[in-house]
Amino acid sequence: MLQMIIPDKEVFNEKTEEFEIIKGCKLEMEHSLLSISKWESKWNKPFFSNKSILQEKTKKEILDYIRCMTLTKNVDSNVYNTLTNNEIKKIEQYISAPMTATTFSNERKGKGGNGETITSELIYYWMIAFNIPQEYQKWHINRLLTLIRICEIKNAPPKKMSRSEIMSRNRALNEARKSKYHTRG
Repeated sequence: MLQMIIPDKEVFNEKTEEFEIIKGCKLEMEHSLLSISKWESKWNKPFFSNKSILQEKTKKEILDYIRCMTLTKNVDSNVYNTLTNNEIKKIEQYISAPMTATTFSNERKGKGGNGETITSELIYYWMIAFNIPQEYQKWHINRLLTLIRICEIKNAPPKKMSRSEIMSRNRALNEARKSKYHTRG
């Protein structure tokens, strides 16, 4: 969870031609499957892509995703419009953080295993397929995707050995037996 203290900000209201104070607040946010699902249902497009998560989105889409991430109740909508570039950058760093120590050698970004676009419904499908409890939808999305990837790896059938790998393994076993029993073959 990301917690940020947003200070009071003075903004110019073009309609009244006066300065106004936008009351700050403490924002608690979670980059989760639940947040992504809310955002995708509003914008009708996949959240994930091949680029940086916030790179190809409009300012309006970014601010709306931050609103979807927000757990704090009754936040004035003007607070989102007054977020500074530094505050948005801090949120983007949180979104990009792996939230796990697990790493994979061939990381896939924005695409499923067979080239399909990842949407919230696909992630929910993976959760159902791997019997991952629904409450995990509130986890940081990168951590949830890591769990799904581990389930995928652990449930995959063992990789078949090539003919040369089998011969190499048998050769090593024979050599070990010969030295153990002090024989020549």
